[in-house]
Amino acid sequence: MDTIEKDLLLQIADLHGIPEGAYNIRANGESLSRNSTANIDILTKTEGKNGIDVFIKPGTKNESMHIPVIISKAGLQEVVYNDFYIGADSDVVIVAGCGIHNCGGVEMTSRHDGVHTFHVGKNAKVKYVEKHYGSGDGNGKNVMNPETVIFLDDGAYMEMQTTQIKGIDSSNRVTKAELKANATFIVKEKLYTHGEQVVDTDFVVDMNGENCTADIMSRSVAANKSKQNFVSTMNGNAPCKGHTECDAIIMHDASVKAAPCLSANNVDAELIHEAAIGKIAGEQLIKLMTLGLTEKEAEEQIIKGFLH
Repeated sequence: MDTIEKDLLLQIADLHGIPEGAYNIRANGESLSRNSTANIDILTKTEGKNGIDVFIKPGTKNESMHIPVIISKAGLQEVVYNDFYIGADSDVVIVAGCGIHNCGGVEMTSRHDGVHTFHVGKNAKVKYVEKHYGSGDGNGKNVMNPETVIFLDDGAYMEMQTTQIKGIDSSNRVTKAELKANATFIVKEKLYTHGEQVVDTDFVVDMNGENCTADIMSRSVAANKSKQNFVSTMNGNAPCKGHTECDAIIMHDASVKAAPCLSANNVDAELIHEAAIGKIAGEQLIKLMTLGLTEKEAEEQIIKGFLH
């Protein structure tokens, strides 16, 4: 890997090189490096699609895998399908993410569409960490369209931490989840947009099993002339508990739309939504500026703390 590719890998997966354990590193449309373990098997798809199938054995505990994607070739556009089959009673961490570096000029667009499908077995536990990052000379466009589809079996637990902080000009982020009895789904989303960037986020959660729970939390900052659209739909089809929250800071000439939607189709479905959009409070800026920070430095500290 060259310096640019190493930097992308660091930004999206906190890796300084090849990780230990199971991993699949995809670079510029091809598999760069891969390793399976005794409990985690990674196979190339055979039905004509780009991507991998990951099989995690039942009972696998305290193991992790990394599946980053990096694009440094300007103008490369791809669609990748990754399917995960997580065995019952396992407990694993999956670190994904995509980094694009584009210096191809005004007319050049680099794009990665990633479709990740999770089949989480009974009483299995998954922590899924996904980071999206873009860099380059600012002339070409970086486009990412992540789609995550999740099926949680009885008693399964999945926590999804998804972050998009810098350099992505356009993104359509779709997450769909179906929950069976006693399953738990937690989402922690963090977004920062600037310039004329556009982000559309769409969550759809079908709570089909008795006593399942879902909690979707999105925090975002929209600066300059960027635009954010947040849509979250929770369908309570059984006795369940669901909560969705969108908390956004708006700056300059940006715009933010939030449309949380709840659908209770069972008398014992308990669903709550919250949405708040506002600017940085003046007293927060003044307090930090009295400590010696400039207004810009104070804004940066507030944003950093808000998205932490």
